[in-house]
This record gives sequence, C-alpha cells and structure tokens, in this order.
Amino acid sequence: MTALDLLPTVAWNPGESPRPKARPGTRRMWTRIVLAVLAVLGSWTALAQDSALAAPLSLSEARKLAFLRNWDLLAARSDVDLAVAQGIVARQFPNPVLSLAESKISVDRAHGSSTPSGNGYFNRSYDTVAAVSQLIEIGGKRTARRDSARAGEAAARERFNDARRLLELGVTRAYVDALQTDESARILANSAAALFQEASLARLRVRAGDISTNDGTQIEIAAERLQLDAARAASDSTNARIRLATLLGEKTPVASLAFADSLESLGRSGAPSPGLDAAAVAARPDVRAAEAGVRQAEAGIRLEKAQRVPDPTVAVLYDHEPPDQPNTVGLGVSFPLPLWNRNRGSIEAAKVLKTQAETEASRARAAAAADTAIARRDFEAASVRRGAYRDTILPKSSAVRETVTFAYRNGGASLLDLLSAQRGDNEVRLAAAQADADIIVARAALAAALNEHTADPSRP
Repeated sequence: MTALDLLPTVAWNPGESPRPKARPGTRRMWTRIVLAVLAVLGSWTALAQDSALAAPLSLSEARKLAFLRNWDLLAARSDVDLAVAQGIVARQFPNPVLSLAESKISVDRAHGSSTPSGNGYFNRSYDTVAAVSQLIEIGGKRTARRDSARAGEAAARERFNDARRLLELGVTRAYVDALQTDESARILANSAAALFQEASLARLRVRAGDISTNDGTQIEIAAERLQLDAARAASDSTNARIRLATLLGEKTPVASLAFADSLESLGRSGAPSPGLDAAAVAARPDVRAAEAGVRQAEAGIRLEKAQRVPDPTVAVLYDHEPPDQPNTVGLGVSFPLPLWNRNRGSIEAAKVLKTQAETEASRARAAAAADTAIARRDFEAASVRRGAYRDTILPKSSAVRETVTFAYRNGGASLLDLLSAQRGDNEVRLAAAQADADIIVARAALAAALNEHTADPSRP
C-alpha cells in the first residue's frame, strides 16, 4: 500500500453526473499528511528496533532477532540474491549485433564517386552495407547453463538455511553462556555473603574465647576469595552479553542485557522429537546444498561438452551500391571450425569438479550422520547428569552444608569441616548450573542435527 492508497475518495454513483475530481490542492494536502504519518511510524519502528534489547530478552526472542539482524545471515541472504541474478542471466538470449560498413570511397580527385544519378550521398558509388547478425546456441548449451544456475540457486538457498540452523545453535550457546556466568556469579556471591556472616559470628566467638583468632581470619580469607571469584564471574557475564549482542546484530557492544529465561526453566524443557536419523540427515540443508553442488557440477560437464558444437551466427545484410546495384539484400552464416580445440581441457576440469562435489556430498552426509549420533548421546548423558544433580546431589549437598554450619556455630564441627562443606556445596551448585547449561545446549545441538526449527515456526 502506498501513500496515495490512503487518500480519501469521494463516493460516486455511475447513474449520476460525471464523477467529481479531487482538487489538486486538497490531494496534495492529504498526501503531505499521509507521508508525515508514515515518516513518524517509520521513526517509531526504527526506535523500537534500536531498543529491541532494552526489555528482558527470552531465548526464543533472541533467536528471532538474530534471524533478522545477524551479519553473517545477511551476507548469506545476499548470496541467494546473487544466485537468483545468475539464474536470470542464464535464461537470457544473446543480443543481436548490428554492423554498418562503408567502402569504395574514392580518395583520388581524378576519379570521383558521382554516378549518372547524381552526386548526392546516396547517389555516389559507395558500397554501404548494413547487417544484423544473431548468435544461435545449439547443442544444449542454454539448457545446461539454466540447469547449472538452478542448481546454484538451490545450493545458495540451502547454505542460507544451514546458516540459520547454525545461527540458532550459536545464539542458544551464547545465551546459555551468559545465563551460566550469571548463575555462577550469584552462587559465589551468596557463598561469600554467607561466609562473611560466619566471619561476623566468628569475631563474637573469638571475643568469647570459643575459637582462635586464626579461625576467624581463615573464614574471612575464604569469603574474600569467593568475593573475588564472584567478581570474575560477573566480568565473564558481561563479556558473554557482549558476544550475544554481536550475534544479534548490534552495532555497538551491549553489556546491559536482561534475560527473561533462567537456566532452571530452560533446563526443564522437553527433548526434541525422536524422528528417524536417516531421514533427518537427508533433509539437512548442508547435505542438500552439497547434493545441489553435484547437480551443478553435472550441468557444468554437459555445458562444456556442448561447447564442442560450434554455434552458428546468422546474418541478414542490406547492400546499397549505386548505380549498378543500388539496393540488394543477402543472407550469411558463420561458425568456428573445431579443428584444433575440442574443449578437452575444460571438459576434464569439469569432471574433476564433479568428483570433488561428489566427495563433498559424501563427506557432508557422513558428517551429518556423525553429528546426529553424537548430539543424541550427548543429550542423553546430559539428561542423566542434570537429573542426578537436581534430584539427588544438590539436595544432599545443601543438607550437609546446613548441618555442618549449624554444628560449627554450636562447637560441634571444626573450621576445616565448615570450609570443606562450603567449598563442596559451591562446587555442587556450580556443577548443577553447568548441568542445566549442558542439557540446554545439548538439546539445541540435537535439534540442529535433526534440522528441527525450534525458534521460528514460519521457517520452511
């Protein structure tokens, strides 16, 4: 819809008088109003796109945003447009050639160019030839070239789809990496706060003579080390946010991303559909792109073989040579004689390219099958690991830490027991966060291996 489509119209009944025409001044006024409104809406859209990362971002939203703005995906889309343009070129016929020639122009003053008809330009004894020639491709050259272009376009589209598949996995990894570093920073900061609280209680017990000054100092040292580790994890989280923003097509580093999902909520998501691995491998875009490369190479061989057949050039001539033959026409045909060059070198090169394409297709199928098998086993192992941490190890570790902390406060446990329980619980909670991250990434890797589109339902 254009701005003119939004202009008001006047109702008109065909049985009445002729349809009234809008006054030019009124139409120009409405045109300016509509264009101004569209400009405001465009600025609002641009502002919304610039502030797309201001609100808390979910993983699915991050994937969709990357599909629209990622630099590598935009480049892959340009490759598809280029392949489409190559297809247009392959379907076009060669242009005819117009040639004009003037000969028998006398340069000797003793022998003029005039004829009994006169000395006008068209009456002189010049030989004027006008010809239109057309190259005619035979031997299946145009068909082979079109087949090659179609296969090239199919390969470009499949490479674009494969770039989207890998981008979806890359965004998931970057998003999860940022969540995991956030969780690590939170766990370490909470542990440091808990130990600082124990250090405060330890100072009271030192004054009361229940523990030595050395015990209180060791607790403070452990708390300060955890605090430093939390700061390092927070710095890693900032770097992870910047990397994610870059994947999402941001022009400047963004370190203030907020997330709508958590590791635990994403870790509870279901598994990809089991499906048939063989069918999934055959439908993967990297495999289909490689197979399209084979078809393109086969079309290239047919084209090079067709080049052995000489293409004739047909010409129609008009000859003006007064006074004897003032107006004559003629026909002509020309073609190269394939005596010395039978295009053997180009044919052999095309065969080598086909062999390479077939090898690449075999490699792509084998790599896809291996990728699928590894991704399925990684997902199964990650599922078991996450279940063990969330259902068994993490509750036990928290109970042990709370018991030892209570016992230490009441003199029933040593400082070594307290620090060991705290360190062990930190390791378990960090490992549980890692297990959540592993299951999310393993699920995304398996979906990518099976070519399942988890982020964009409209994706073909």
